[in-house]
Amino acid sequence: MSKPAEMGNIGMTIDCLSETIHNRREVDPSESYTARLLGDENLALKKIAEEAGEVIMAAKDQDHDQLRYEAADLIYHLLVVLEKYGVTVPELADELNRRMK
Repeated sequence: MSKPAEMGNIGMTIDCLSETIHNRREVDPSESYTARLLGDENLALKKIAEEAGEVIMAAKDQDHDQLRYEAADLIYHLLVVLEKYGVTVPELADELNRRMK
């Protein structure tokens, strides 16, 4: 049985995580995994592919807790890549909002 999730505000969480990732640009990559990802395009892109595969496997296995865990990893790594290439969370939100129209 899955653990009950605490209620959260995904928008606030994504904004806070995005800001943290942005601030890691100034950190020594040897001291921050995020800074290392921001400085290594191949590693960052490889992690997106790896995490997407893990999301697929957790979904296929119908493993609720693992799916939640892997989805969080995927979103984190996606936000790192978006930061690396200058795509902001507001731009992403705008794109998603346009698709709901």
